[in-house]
Amino acid sequence: MRRDEKQQIVESIAQQIRENNHFYLTDTAGLDAEATSLLRRKCFEKNIELVVVKNTLLKRAFEQLDNDYSELYDVLKGSTTVMFTEVGNAPAKLIKEFRKKADKPVLKGAFVEECAYVGENQLETLATVKSKDELIGDIVALLQSPMKNVVSALQSSGQTIVGVLKTLSEKE
Repeated sequence: MRRDEKQQIVESIAQQIRENNHFYLTDTAGLDAEATSLLRRKCFEKNIELVVVKNTLLKRAFEQLDNDYSELYDVLKGSTTVMFTEVGNAPAKLIKEFRKKADKPVLKGAFVEECAYVGENQLETLATVKSKDELIGDIVALLQSPMKNVVSALQSSGQTIVGVLKTLSEKE
């Protein structure tokens, strides 16, 4: 591969990292063609882009970017497949689901919500990290709960007041 081709690939990887705030580094070596095809299909369904990269080119792409990805340099060994996503926990959930049938992909590291996660032991943590939309939904639900209680109390006490006024008006 010529130097200009490598530079184009590095720029392409750097652009994908810029566009997708979250990415996972995995090892998919050893998966047969059927399992790889199934993994790619599942990634497509969940809007996850799966790209096999050379470690040296990925490291160069990291070095071009503003964020500090140095914590992930140690995991750039062997076969590396990058999963780019907009939803931080989607690849972790996909990996957990896929590993019920196969022993791969293995999580090497991830960059989610501006934090680096290194090692297979972080998979459970990443699967439980809430996405931005999930957090917004939780906040809205928390904000709605007191409002619903106030509205309910006002409605029930309003009916009580109407009943009292009606009773008083009938006595006179």
